[in-house]
Amino acid sequence: MRSFPVGGGNQAVIYYFDGLANVSRIEQTVIEPLMGFNGETVSIGYVAEHLITSASSKLVATFEEAIKHLSIGEPLLFLNDEPQGIAIGLSNWQARAVEEPTAESVIRGPREGFTETLQVNRALIRRVIKSPLLKMDSICIGEYTQTSIIITYIEGLAAPELLREVKERLGRIQIDGILESGYIEELIEDSPLSPFPQILSTERPDVVCGNLLEGRVAILTEGTPFALIVPITFFSLMQSAEDYYQRFLFSTAIRWLRYFFAAISLLLPSIYVALLTFHQEMVPGSLLISMATSREAVPFPALVEALLMEVTFEALREAGVRLPKQIGAAVSIVGALVIGQAAVQAGLVSAPMVIIVAITGISSFMIPRYITGLPIRLLRFPFILLAGSLGLLGIMSGFIALVLHLCSLKSFNVPYLSGVVKSELKDILIRSPIWMMDERPELNQVTNKYRQAQGLMPNSAQGTNDE
Repeated sequence: MRSFPVGGGNQAVIYYFDGLANVSRIEQTVIEPLMGFNGETVSIGYVAEHLITSASSKLVATFEEAIKHLSIGEPLLFLNDEPQGIAIGLSNWQARAVEEPTAESVIRGPREGFTETLQVNRALIRRVIKSPLLKMDSICIGEYTQTSIIITYIEGLAAPELLREVKERLGRIQIDGILESGYIEELIEDSPLSPFPQILSTERPDVVCGNLLEGRVAILTEGTPFALIVPITFFSLMQSAEDYYQRFLFSTAIRWLRYFFAAISLLLPSIYVALLTFHQEMVPGSLLISMATSREAVPFPALVEALLMEVTFEALREAGVRLPKQIGAAVSIVGALVIGQAAVQAGLVSAPMVIIVAITGISSFMIPRYITGLPIRLLRFPFILLAGSLGLLGIMSGFIALVLHLCSLKSFNVPYLSGVVKSELKDILIRSPIWMMDERPELNQVTNKYRQAQGLMPNSAQGTNDE
């Protein structure tokens, strides 16, 4: 708080939090102009219109409004005994600079990522989408934190039903505080007990803009660099931003590899356990002899061996993530090599099991998004248990149950496995050339169906008839 005279006999008081408000700007744009005023009488309206040189100021009439502006760093000016004050937009938040996202790095593409400051994130989106149809509706959630939330969409592309559903679900949230967008995600998703994410989280502005152009809605949260995108499908989680920046043939090949290695990551250990436990006749004779020789000194059955190695590998991977960056990778890699070799030499596990677990771990790294790999890592253990108890029949039963579960899921009333229609097959199993992707996804029945003009194939591909 600071008190100072204004004109003849008037007294002004300004309140602000040190560290949240820009003190030097307060001196230049508020205190100096008011102390230099020579008039005898002055009102709060006159001060707001003629004396304060700040570009952003607002009259405040209630105590709740005053507390709200003060808590976000805006100083409050009061004059004499007048019932109103002025909230001045001179906040000075300490913000992290815009950097490349570490969890969604690309070889070719934009290097900018969201920060914890909502104003910066909003500007990053508006810098890409300059249309006046880009809308940003602001709400506040959290009784004590009063966290600012922005619902972002493009008018005419996002379905009105989707917008109503998003606002209704956000409006139902009654909570003490929101510290991260993960709070919002758990409170608004369709099936909270499912291990599969039904909302896409990203810290890349280009991913958000690309989804907005497809008719989806983005939710920005103050204090976190992760934006939420709804609705999504399972195939959205298997796509990377770089797919659209590389040549389409390479991107298509990479997508096929992702699906293949996702299946390997989920099923390979369980298939190995099933073959060794119940279906030895399906293994070639020479390979079976080699595997039996390597397991001769192992005291555990294949089921226990697989669970032991998988748990150890997951522990090493999590340890590498939580440790400081400089030593995390070294500890996870060296730890896996040392423990694996020592376990084989001690006769606790067999060498083929170490190879299976290593291939499974490498396959999981092919999944482009961390949130997509988590349910696959989690479901790997039930599949191993099914394989150890029922063999291949257990694996097939578990896979059928998994597919049925995915078919039952929805993301904001959009089926989780939707998109397998003619217009969207161009962007699921393959990544078609940009000049062929002329229709938007049929997720929300958007009114503006086409995203580009038809017939954009380059002349070298379609032939020229100019001559």
